[in-house]
Amino acid sequence: MARMRPLPSVIQFNQMLTCIVKMKNHYSSVISLFRDMCVQGIPVDEATLNIMINCCCVVGRVDLAFSTLSGFFKRGFVPNVVTFGTLLKGLFREQKVPQAQEFFKKIIKEKLCKPNETMLGIVIDGLCKAGNTQTAIEFLRAMEKRGSPCKPDAIMYNAVMDSLCKDKMVDEGLALLLEMIEKDIPPNVVTYSSLIQGLCNLSRWKDVDKLFSEMKVYKIVPDVITFSIVVDALCKEGHIEDAEEVVRIMIQQGRNPDLVTYSSLMDGYCLQRRIDDARRVFNTMIASGLTPDLHCYGILINAYYKTKKLEAAMKLFREIPHKGLTPDIVIYSTVLQGLFSSGRYLSAREIFKEVQASGMKPDFHTYCVVLDGLCKTGHVDEALELFHAMETDGTNLHIEMYNIILDGLCKGKRLDSARDVFNNLSLKGLDPNVITYNTMIAGLLSEGLLIEGKELILKMEEKGCLANSVTYNVILQGLLKGGHYDDAMVYHEEMVH
Repeated sequence: MARMRPLPSVIQFNQMLTCIVKMKNHYSSVISLFRDMCVQGIPVDEATLNIMINCCCVVGRVDLAFSTLSGFFKRGFVPNVVTFGTLLKGLFREQKVPQAQEFFKKIIKEKLCKPNETMLGIVIDGLCKAGNTQTAIEFLRAMEKRGSPCKPDAIMYNAVMDSLCKDKMVDEGLALLLEMIEKDIPPNVVTYSSLIQGLCNLSRWKDVDKLFSEMKVYKIVPDVITFSIVVDALCKEGHIEDAEEVVRIMIQQGRNPDLVTYSSLMDGYCLQRRIDDARRVFNTMIASGLTPDLHCYGILINAYYKTKKLEAAMKLFREIPHKGLTPDIVIYSTVLQGLFSSGRYLSAREIFKEVQASGMKPDFHTYCVVLDGLCKTGHVDEALELFHAMETDGTNLHIEMYNIILDGLCKGKRLDSARDVFNNLSLKGLDPNVITYNTMIAGLLSEGLLIEGKELILKMEEKGCLANSVTYNVILQGLLKGGHYDDAMVYHEEMVH
């Protein structure tokens, strides 16, 4: 297109950019193409600049978006309400709430554009998502006053209600629902879904039933999301049969359960260790034409390991690639934890090599699982080797990882090595926490080093790290084991005090 003479119209270039935007995840390509257009002198118009501003905001570069805004004035264009609305959304997306509020005030004060419902909805939604629900409510009230250019609509009320429910202020959300109805602002399925979610989180099942009845009166049909919310809440409460009944009602009403609904049912059965029922749900999901995602596989694999069904877990794990999915680090961590907890050291080691060979970067949880698994299966040297490799390659090591290594060394009767690791913590810029101290105190007392153990207890207190019940239990066990009954009584009285 750039080489054609005459050049295609700007409309055709905009159509091309719009197509790329709709593909999702290719916003950077649009930004690059826009720059090429400017360099090559290809004309752009207001629509082109709006596309560019939107892409900058989506990729988290609201600074570039504001630079593009200056392009309007340089070219003699006038930015419109879409332009300013997109910039506001970009600021809120990057959690720049004060800047967004100031920018909105500037738009109003300098009359840069006439705000519409969409722009005002962006402001309310942004405030709510940033946790400024009260400010959003005040904004809503200001819009209701006589002379306001726009009036609140269901979308704005929904944003506020959803935020209130997430803050466990469900009664305030219900009051807003009544207000909507009184003002002839029709609630929709999103309105009721937010309120039902809030009520489910508080186990207010009678109020949930009341809202479902109210939806019938207003001829609002619950969608899959509404039903999924209820199913998930019932499963978490252990009311799995009730959840199954909700799924049957869904199907009767022509609402096919989605992956979220089925995964909630599976999780509910797994929590009750009813693995055969969870597998039945998994199979039903496939029979209904849905393809299980990694989350579904992870739920079932984890349940198989917890019930010691290792072969079933590994068979399901090896099935994943054949279903067109690639196991992620969460799935690998689940498998590693299951194998280590079952004493299958060699199998776990092979899986970890598989992770490393794939080029996948283990996360914090994966490293903790492997280090802990190696230590608990008696392979402390291998854990130390991995730990030192992590230190060398710049992995961000947390105190939790050091605690795992210290525990392995102390239980392996390698107190000198544990002391070295503990004493080097300050050089790494890390502060021991209560678990670190408990581990070292237990290690010292198990070797009969009472004086050194007492010194560490004092050091712990001096550093402002408060002892917990585990600390006292460790001390008492160590003292009693060493025959220091008088000292044990002193610490017991201190604990009670």
